Amino acid sequence: MSTTQSERLRELLEPLVTSQGLDLEEIAVDSVGRKRVLRVVVDSDTGADLDAIADVSRALSAKLDETNAMGDAAYDLEVGTPGAERLLTEHRHFVRATDRLVKFQLAEGGELVARILKVDDEGIDVEVPGVKGRKATARRLGFPEIAKARVQVEFNRKDSAGTAGEKDMKEEEEA
Repeated sequence: MSTTQSERLRELLEPLVTSQGLDLEEIAVDSVGRKRVLRVVVDSDTGADLDAIADVSRALSAKLDETNAMGDAAYDLEVGTPGAERLLTEHRHFVRATDRLVKFQLAEGGELVARILKVDDEGIDVEVPGVKGRKATARRLGFPEIAKARVQVEFNRKDSAGTAGEKDMKEEEEA
């Protein structure tokens, strides 16, 4: 897909996505056998539920049919969200990942797995989990220090509504 086609599709579709209260995260056109697939990834600060995805999918489909932006050849339209292990590339992605565990590739080398506590314009405050009975530690990362960041799937995710006392009790039981 040429940059020109990508830019045209973004120009065409982004206002529709925004009017539905969502952000247009990604557009990709892939060839699958003889068919083309237009993948549109959307998200919002509160997440996108199935109804929102269905609504935006119908609006995008109608607009694409009306403008013939994909040409005459057959294609499938797939609209979805970024997924559980999303790559964090924009400031808003880090804000949305507050309270989530993230694996950071650091610009100077090395990795760090930490929970995002707070995000501002210069960087993020994180909590690095303690290892082998040690307490968690706070750390500040400036955005230039981060080469890559990806949300981690947690099966026993920290409950932000839980109290510190409950957390301490659980840690003592595990020790």
